[in-house]
Amino acid sequence: MAAFNAIKNGLALVLVCFLLSSCGFHLKKVSSLPDNLKQLTLVGDDEKSTLFTELKKELKASNVELVSSAKDKAQLYLRKESIERQTLSLFQNGQVAEYELAYGVSYVVKRPGEKAIEKRFELYRNYQDDPDHALAKAKELELLISEIREQASRRIVRELSQL
Repeated sequence: MAAFNAIKNGLALVLVCFLLSSCGFHLKKVSSLPDNLKQLTLVGDDEKSTLFTELKKELKASNVELVSSAKDKAQLYLRKESIERQTLSLFQNGQVAEYELAYGVSYVVKRPGEKAIEKRFELYRNYQDDPDHALAKAKELELLISEIREQASRRIVRELSQL
């Protein structure tokens, strides 16, 4: 009986492996940028912002060489980020219970001999507010915005890889 169960489990494993390989499932690869974006100039409205620093780190991790301004190299111009907060729900006493954050990013990619490409996207997050724990909620909001910035920088690199 134990031998039968071992054979049955082995066949089930082989079947699952066969089905996964035949459906075209592949693990996601690292985003590879086109050759004309392997060297680029990174500039922006606020070059000391956290998003600018995160994007610079993400580009370096994607094997992009950041060069000083040159006419024959691509340029990524990062515009100012925007953060808007909208009330989603209220407590019975009228205080805000939940907010929605809308984090907007826009950038322009200029490649030599090609038309400039302007892109914009927004990321949304909901968070709950509690006036009784204001300090903890302020720290949570700070952490949430930091995570959104990291996600935005990864998205920019991913969008660059599709150009």
